[in-house]
Amino acid sequence: MQLRVAEFSATGPRAENQDAIRVVTPAPALAASKGYLFALADGVSQCADGGLASRATLQALAMDYYATPETWSVVQALDRLLLAQNRWLLANGLLTTLSALILRGRRFTLAHVGDCRVYRWHAGLLQRISQDHVWEQPDMQHVLKRALGLDQYVVMDYRDGELRIGERLLLVSDGVWATLGDDRIGSILNEQADLDTAVRTLVNAAHLSGSADNASALMIQVDQLGSDSLGETLLQLQQWPAPPFLKAGQMFEGWQVETRLSDSRQSLLYRVRDSQQRPWLLKTLPPSRVDEAGAAEALLLEEWFVRRVAGRFFPELHPLGQRQHLYYVMREYAGHTLADSFDQEGPMALSPWLNLARELIAAVGLLHRRNIIHRDIKPENVLLEEAGGVRILDFGLAYSPGLSVDQASDVPGTPSFMAPEAFEGAEPSPGFDLYAASVTLYFLLTGHYPYGEVEPFQRRRFGNPLPASRYRPDVPEWLDQHLQRALQADPLKRFETAEHWLVHFKQGELTPRNQRTTPLLEREPLKVWRAVALISLMINLVLWVLLFKR
Repeated sequence: MQLRVAEFSATGPRAENQDAIRVVTPAPALAASKGYLFALADGVSQCADGGLASRATLQALAMDYYATPETWSVVQALDRLLLAQNRWLLANGLLTTLSALILRGRRFTLAHVGDCRVYRWHAGLLQRISQDHVWEQPDMQHVLKRALGLDQYVVMDYRDGELRIGERLLLVSDGVWATLGDDRIGSILNEQADLDTAVRTLVNAAHLSGSADNASALMIQVDQLGSDSLGETLLQLQQWPAPPFLKAGQMFEGWQVETRLSDSRQSLLYRVRDSQQRPWLLKTLPPSRVDEAGAAEALLLEEWFVRRVAGRFFPELHPLGQRQHLYYVMREYAGHTLADSFDQEGPMALSPWLNLARELIAAVGLLHRRNIIHRDIKPENVLLEEAGGVRILDFGLAYSPGLSVDQASDVPGTPSFMAPEAFEGAEPSPGFDLYAASVTLYFLLTGHYPYGEVEPFQRRRFGNPLPASRYRPDVPEWLDQHLQRALQADPLKRFETAEHWLVHFKQGELTPRNQRTTPLLEREPLKVWRAVALISLMINLVLWVLLFKR
């Protein structure tokens, strides 16, 4: 993305300029995920200090927005930090309006509250894309009904749209538009091709026309659009070739190759050692995928995701200084995948299974708080460490709403672990992972799938999941009901979030084990069969009597 920016602000008759402008143009890699920030705030003079309110808000916006996880969507990040800023302003008796634009890739996002205005200008046409939050009565149009610091809960207007090459985005305070009006603003933009001249003309024209307020204008011109997806942007930033096949004992960019662990169609995985002989895993593309469209972007995006979910539930990645080939390196942990453990030992005992369930649910929750959906949680992709705890592996199918662009024609994932709604083409959601985690836990407990194994070519019909207690009589009743809910085909009947699931899970663990309502046949089989025999005998006697009467 290539942009040109101009800004100008003037005090006018007032002694203090309570308007504030902020422009943030980050490094390309950060701009790919968070975008460019342009903001205008107009402090309300009737509060304790309007200038402090506007300046502090833009300072917090610039610092906090880029400190939010890069995997959060623009609206998610803005909404959370502006809610906190609103509380701070309210506690200190401060008020300000705010209009903020985030430009990323080929799109813009507008966050707006108050009476500044935001316009789009293209090919001589001016379009206002913000709404004035003032009272509509003729004598109240200068009074704000929405602003930061005005109420306990701020309601922001959010708008998203597609950018156009050559268009201009204009932010102006009410000191400009209230005097000039939309027609005069459009006329000035049509007359002034130079951005700096245009913003100065807008501000000066407002004051010459009688505006007694601070007047500010910020203009952005879009000269070139960015990439559609983060993966494409990363590939443009880092053009590396894939490494050749590596052999045991070979030195490769400072790594000593020990062995090739896996060689699949999707990727190559090597065990390597660093200069201190510590074990690591090097992941790259096989030569057959080097020229495949999207393969390099997918590997770079996978690395990008893993670096941004750092924590005890995920692999640690090596920082990798100067590399010249397409790969990434993660730490090797002592342990086995859940699939390997199941192959060796079969279904898990109840006590370690409960510990595993808590860990896996917590890991999924942390992943979702980073705004990432894994989409391939299954026993093969969950590592059970010898030291305890789990780590989720293989982010090759990971998806982040607002960042990823899924261009695959087939539904990604492993069919037996895919949520029913995924087969119907639903947008990726946290529910995909919650369902896959519940199937994983069910399988490790019972050795079966709740709806039977699903083949890739099969169009599966989902009814009701088979109770886990059918295969495991030692499963307590609360856990049986818990898994039934987690495995419902209708996503609205499942747990809403991982946190919701975990709370119910921990509550269930507090339920005494003897509260299971065991069927009478299991509790008193001898009495049941005696009763059945007695009833059968009585019926036969009645039939004999009726027969002899004839």
